[in-house]
Amino acid sequence: MVETEAHVPGGPADRGSAPSLRSDAARNRASIVAAAAAVFAEQGIEAPLTDVARRAGVGIATLYRRFPDRDRLIDAVFAGKMGDYAGVADDALAMADPWTGFCWYVHTVCAMQSADHGFMNVLSTRFPSENAAALEAQRVRAFRGFNRLVALAKKTGRLRADFSDRDLPMLLMAHAGIVEATGNTVPELSARFVAYMIEAFSAGPDLRAALPNPPRASALQAAMARSGNCISDGAPTAGPD
Repeated sequence: MVETEAHVPGGPADRGSAPSLRSDAARNRASIVAAAAAVFAEQGIEAPLTDVARRAGVGIATLYRRFPDRDRLIDAVFAGKMGDYAGVADDALAMADPWTGFCWYVHTVCAMQSADHGFMNVLSTRFPSENAAALEAQRVRAFRGFNRLVALAKKTGRLRADFSDRDLPMLLMAHAGIVEATGNTVPELSARFVAYMIEAFSAGPDLRAALPNPPRASALQAAMARSGNCISDGAPTAGPD
């Protein structure tokens, strides 16, 4: 599709401002955002922008007219989903039992990570650039909501007193590694990891819930092979199914 809009440096096209775009340019912008969402979900936010342009059916020059840098495109794609992420904290805070809310929050956020590789990257990356201002605003909202949830869960005596807000990024980075390595082909591994982490966060053994079943050894071996973590001499890295 050929755009008819003239490009003026520093004008609305540079800012990706939809209201002033002509209809063909607006359609191009929407196509680019939709394509980026799909490509980032499959490949992560460092995916080549040429792949995004190809899927959107536009030239790379058109993509850069709409989004002069990667951060602006990431902002357009994920600001709404980051708002949903912030809403998870709001929903958890609304639960009668803060510890139940905390556990639900961890499970829900990890499920959001598993569903979208691009969002998985976004959750463990900061975007201080003003070109991703909407994304960062929602991140701050989510962070503050989570901190309130942590404070309430600690007051119940069920979340360990030394839990830190910095433990959440640690959890998300570790979980991202599991999802990346398995390609979501071994969902039991993610569920078991999250259950272990919640047990580690709890204040005592009486609060421990039963762990999900471990993955089949063959599925785990296949995932490890894809991620390059197999032992080269053929020795088994997991027991039999």
